[in-house]
Amino acid sequence: MLGSLSWKNIWRNKLRSSIVIAAMALGVFAGVFIIALMNGMVDARLNAIVRTETSSVQIHHPEFLANSDFASRIPNADEVVQRAGSINNVLGASKRLVIISMIASAETNAGVKILGVEPGMERKVSNIWSRMVEGSYFDSNKKNAIVISRKLADKLKVGLNKKVVITMQDVDMNITGGAFRVVGIYETDNALFDESNVFTRYSDLCRLAGLDTTQAHEIAILVDKEGNSQVVKDVLKLDYPSLDIQDWTQLSPEAGYLVSAMNQYLYIIVLIIMLALCFGIINTMLMAVLERTKELGMLMAIGMNKIRIFFMLMLETLYLSITGGFIGIISGYLLCRYLGKVGLDLYFWKEAYQSFGYSSMVYPEIELNMIGFMAIMVVLTGLFSTIFPAYKALKVNPADATRTK
Repeated sequence: MLGSLSWKNIWRNKLRSSIVIAAMALGVFAGVFIIALMNGMVDARLNAIVRTETSSVQIHHPEFLANSDFASRIPNADEVVQRAGSINNVLGASKRLVIISMIASAETNAGVKILGVEPGMERKVSNIWSRMVEGSYFDSNKKNAIVISRKLADKLKVGLNKKVVITMQDVDMNITGGAFRVVGIYETDNALFDESNVFTRYSDLCRLAGLDTTQAHEIAILVDKEGNSQVVKDVLKLDYPSLDIQDWTQLSPEAGYLVSAMNQYLYIIVLIIMLALCFGIINTMLMAVLERTKELGMLMAIGMNKIRIFFMLMLETLYLSITGGFIGIISGYLLCRYLGKVGLDLYFWKEAYQSFGYSSMVYPEIELNMIGFMAIMVVLTGLFSTIFPAYKALKVNPADATRTK
């Protein structure tokens, strides 16, 4: 009986109840959408870190990461690559030469990190080949081919098939250099990465530096799932205790901080939205109680006890909250599912996002546990919003209330 009576009561003033429900729905919808949008941005960034910038696991000489020393090389790189590729859950392993150097065109020069890669193996651990905007990723067998980014090409004022000169140290610590022809131009979502990384063939860089083809500065490994990075790293540590083996969370520590911080931000955002909605509901219900002072007094006078009045008002508030919250959650979830497939292109902020390593194309993603959290918060908001209006109602004196005009 109280349930049906409460439901009828909220529709006695249709306009006010509709506004409260709409406000609740809009607030919850905004919460769901913001959470999904931020999740999509974080997932895209983590995917870029692993698939483009670092891979899942990297192996180095113990002294290499400290100062990128040319002499700090892995002597038996082919053996390590073969062993890494044989481990379960590993999708690919590739050796690299990594040299901090200068690249120059006829117009200007820039400091870069040159990565000598084996294109066939590198395709298994990095997606640079899929980010080509001009030319190709070492599809021809021409010697001294180089792939640079669009940002660096603009800086050097060079284009496809143009020559650039790289200057570096050789194995005897002498300064050497060579002319390379641009065969491909790539573009990622990280402007800093683009500006500082160029790619050549491993064999060409070995020849220029005077190295044999069994050495490497870095071995990159890609696994099938993020959770397996630690497993693969532990296996390799047992096999090669003298080498420095790190997973992507160690190579890019800001990624781990990003995930933990983002989870905290999401809960804070939800709490702020619910707190704002709570005050709106309290204000509405308090107005309803004050308008119904005579009615509540009459109900008390004919025998309805204060507990039943409290539950009646509580149900009215819950009905408003749950109705608005349900509409907001469902509409937000459906929109996020749709945008999760087609994507949301924030192209007008593309350069700003790329400066921080984020893509302007976002695929919102909402997890079911967050939907459940939102539903719980809607119910708690409704319950909390009931307390003060119901308290005011219980303070009504039946004798005085019935004389109210």
